[in-house]
Amino acid sequence: MLLNCKTPGTIEAGCDEAGRGCLAGPVYAAAVILPAGYGSELLNDSKQLTERHRYMLREEIEQAATAWSIGIVTAEEIDEINILNASILAMHRAIKALSVQPEYLLIDGNRFKPYGTTPYSCEVKGDARYMSIAAASILAKTYRDDFMKKLALQYPRYGWEINKGYPTQKHRRAIEEYGITPYHRKTFRLTERQLTLF
Repeated sequence: MLLNCKTPGTIEAGCDEAGRGCLAGPVYAAAVILPAGYGSELLNDSKQLTERHRYMLREEIEQAATAWSIGIVTAEEIDEINILNASILAMHRAIKALSVQPEYLLIDGNRFKPYGTTPYSCEVKGDARYMSIAAASILAKTYRDDFMKKLALQYPRYGWEINKGYPTQKHRRAIEEYGITPYHRKTFRLTERQLTLF
């Protein structure tokens, strides 16, 4: 059973990211503030849900949330600052974009950098423990999936409509055969035998 919040009586935002382990595309993060007393029997970590349920829940979350937002860091930025810093930056951008500024932050995972003076806690597997983080995981995942599906129309050889940029065999084989796109992360190990021509 997911918990509604960690700090009752405060405006609490849950944050999570999607796309950290991908070879291509941006990393997305979401920040979600849910109203006190919000509950959903379906809500869970996005990785535990079917695609259909994720999109159903996205609509419900967006309607019910006090505030929600998305933060994006591009593949080029990831190569410049590394994926950990990029994931944190995406969360910062999502928090900044909220229409209501939170008084406390619940961060999925074990690493974060302070966002101004806002208190926070890092929650390992927080998307399986707190509703706001689970909601953020669903928004980050579905909005990033939407982006990768659109990108797949431009670059159909890599199977992004299915793998969303993750390192599947088909994706790695396509990189070896066709090279990389402007959306690939050049600092990642892109093939089984890492090529140096990038």
